[in-house]
Order: sequence, then C-alpha cells, then structure tokens
Amino acid sequence: MSKGKRKLRRCGRIMSIVILLSFLRFPVFGEPLTGQLQTLSERELKRYSDLEVDLLIDDISQAAYEAIERAAVEAARAAALAALEREAAALREAQGWRMEVEMRERAVTEAKRAGRRNTILAAVLGTLGGLAFGIFFIGGR
Repeated sequence: MSKGKRKLRRCGRIMSIVILLSFLRFPVFGEPLTGQLQTLSERELKRYSDLEVDLLIDDISQAAYEAIERAAVEAARAAALAALEREAAALREAQGWRMEVEMRERAVTEAKRAGRRNTILAAVLGTLGGLAFGIFFIGGR
C-alpha cells in the first residue's frame, strides 16, 4: 500500500511541476520567422499591359466558370445517385412487404381449405354417427 502511495505522490509532484512550468514563457524553437520579401526595383518589375491583364482575367474567369460547371454537374450526379439509392431501398422494402403479403395469403388459403375439409369431415362423421345411433339404439328394438 505504501508503494502505491509513494508512486501517487511522485506522480502528483511531477504533474504540479509540469503545470507550473506551463505558465512560464519558454522560447519555442520551430521554423525561423519569415521576413518581408524585398521589393523589386523598377527595372526588375515587369510591367503588364492592359491587354495582358484583361486576357489573364478572362482566362481565370473562364477556368472558374468551368470549375463551377463541373462542380454543379458533380452535385447533380450525386443528388441523382442519392435519389436512386433511396428509390432502390424503397423498392426493396416494398418487395419485402409484397412477399410477406403473399405468404399470409397462402396461409389464409390453406386455413380456409383445412376449415372446409374439417367441416365436411365433421358433417360426414356427424351424419354417420347419427345413423349409427339411430340404428343401434332407436331402430334396433
């Protein structure tokens, strides 16, 4: 028991030290800070004409429209597939219900058949029993 208490106390001390150290500000070593890029001089800076800027904007706009159109087509395709999956699930469920209804209809038909057969058998046995009773007990005197 004392070993467990000693370990628990040691763990508590370590945790309290870690918590206290977390409040101190230690320097974090990571990637060096990136400085601001040097500005280019007038000679190094390439100048674009208005036509080039307009063509670049048109190309970017065209690419954006194509990307939007592809995304819309993919979204429509995904929606159609989801609708088809829901419809397939509904059809499977309907097929299951249909099979259950058919099984119950067969059971009802078999029960009716058995009921008719039992009724006919009871009528025949009742008639024969009545005749036997009449012959042996009433008519035999």
